[in-house]
Amino acid sequence: MTDLFSTTEPADIGAKRPLADRLRPKTLSEVSGQPHLTGEDGVLRRMIGSGSLGSMIFWGPPGTGKTTVARLLSGETGLAFEQISAIFSGVADLKKVFESARARRMSGRQTLLFVDEIHRFNRAQQDSFLPVMEDGTIILVGATTENPSFELNAALLSRARVLTFKPHDESSLSELLVRAEETTGQTLPLDDEARASLIRMADGDGRAILTLAEEIWRAARPGEVFDQNALQDIVQRRAPVYDKGQDGHYNLISALHKAVRGSDPDAALYYLCRMFDAGEDPLFLGRRLVRMAVEDIGLADPQALVVCNAAKDAYDFLGSPEGELALAQACVYLATAPKSNAVYKAYKAALRVAKEHGSLLPPKHILNAPTKLMKGEGYGSGYRYDHDEPDAFSGQDYFPEKLGRHVFYDPPERGFERDIRKRLDWWSKLRAERADK
Repeated sequence: MTDLFSTTEPADIGAKRPLADRLRPKTLSEVSGQPHLTGEDGVLRRMIGSGSLGSMIFWGPPGTGKTTVARLLSGETGLAFEQISAIFSGVADLKKVFESARARRMSGRQTLLFVDEIHRFNRAQQDSFLPVMEDGTIILVGATTENPSFELNAALLSRARVLTFKPHDESSLSELLVRAEETTGQTLPLDDEARASLIRMADGDGRAILTLAEEIWRAARPGEVFDQNALQDIVQRRAPVYDKGQDGHYNLISALHKAVRGSDPDAALYYLCRMFDAGEDPLFLGRRLVRMAVEDIGLADPQALVVCNAAKDAYDFLGSPEGELALAQACVYLATAPKSNAVYKAYKAALRVAKEHGSLLPPKHILNAPTKLMKGEGYGSGYRYDHDEPDAFSGQDYFPEKLGRHVFYDPPERGFERDIRKRLDWWSKLRAERADK
């Protein structure tokens, strides 16, 4: 059986060490959960087989084996292994590591430098890796839980391949529990439902499930078996992997927005509740719902904006936990409303034209003329008051003369915009008729 951690070390050696450390893999073949990287046809296997190992960025959530795989790579390729953490290291530490790597290179041995939390380095620190990567002094393996596209310099990314580590699925987490039981010689004191709940609590983190298992063994009395409720009392439920300022935040808000846009109220509610559960600021979610109302529903249902603002105010008035229901109601309203991005597209098109053509003067007939000079210049001359015209519509042109007429807003035949479409078509017909006279 292959899994994230091996059991080749005798149980009596290092028995005081954390279980996750005792079960750490000794070879790449013992790593589980990442077959696309470490399996027979995995990317890393192919690199090793080719005899050419390049710099890499390991991107993935905690507990998926990034540090372990980096160590194993150095062992399988004969490279010297150096490890630093961007949290505790500065420029002076980097200089020492680079000097050591240069000395090894002079003796014919290359260095694999593993940098944990590499996204914590600033731009200048990240740039310092470039010369030693280019001349072959080091092979850089950086580990990050954050999206490299946002957190790492383009120059660094252009010299390193990004490899994605995936969260453990239920199968690989189950294997870890079995291996832990075999190593300790103890059965985990959980009934079937509690065991399944423990796997969900680990949230794809192999290290976390072994840490939680140790907590359960410490808490259990002889012969005691915990159900799901007792399990939650013991471990106090591990918080979801979610950072309100980082990738988890943006991934879930993107999923919520797209579920609303896709008219799927069930998926939208699910992602909304995921964010509530992770501790997201409900007022932030209220603001995002307002944005969805104007971007994706618009005038197809003008009440959408009213509903979302009311929900935001209701949360502000009620607070938690009562106020969350108002936001959930607004979320369902948006997901089930007719969709239109016509105003959104019209706004972007108009903004683009406004920027491209600068400060063009509006036609003089729609400008006020509070002075004799302005009247002499023709300001206000020829203006027709629409309320005095047939159908309350003059059909005059309001665009700058040098710009000419543009059409930005093109409402679809959906929701309330179906009526707007009829009005616009009618006015367009009247404008054409009166232009011909």
